[in-house]
Parts: sequence; structure tokens; C-alpha cells
Amino acid sequence: MSDPIVLAARDALWMAVQIGGPPLLAMLAVGLGVALLQALTQINEATLAFLPKLAALGTALLLLGPAMAGSLRGFAGRLFDAVIAAGLR
Repeated sequence: MSDPIVLAARDALWMAVQIGGPPLLAMLAVGLGVALLQALTQINEATLAFLPKLAALGTALLLLGPAMAGSLRGFAGRLFDAVIAAGLR
């Protein structure tokens, strides 16, 4: 039987990957596209690299925010239930 603290830490790390992964992947894809565009056109403008990634992050958070909040709420509920169950032992 595993330690409940280790299980909670593992679940917390997995939740961080689930919540942080999609926005980071969106920013990665946009950054790659912008870098390719800059390499092809030889335009080296700093705002050209930053603003599309910021827009992609905002769009990803706007579209995925409710699902991410629901996942985080479910995780918190499971964590609190585990704390209560551990206190009853």
C-alpha cells in the first residue's frame, strides 16, 4: 500500500500537466510558426514573436478555462475527501 502523501503529490503533478499542457502546446505551436515566418522573411522583430504567443495563450485559456477549472475542482474534491478519510482512521 502506497503512502497517501505520495499518491496526492503524484496526482498533483499530473493535474499540473493536464492544466498547463494545452496552453503551453498552443504557445509552442504559434511560436514555431512565428519563428518559421521570421526565418523565411528575415524579419527580427521582438513583438512579432511575443504578441501572437500572448494571443494564443489568451485564446487557449478562454476556450479551455471552464474544462480546466472543472478538472481542478474535481481534484480538490478528491483531495479533501482523502484528507477526511485519513482523519477518520
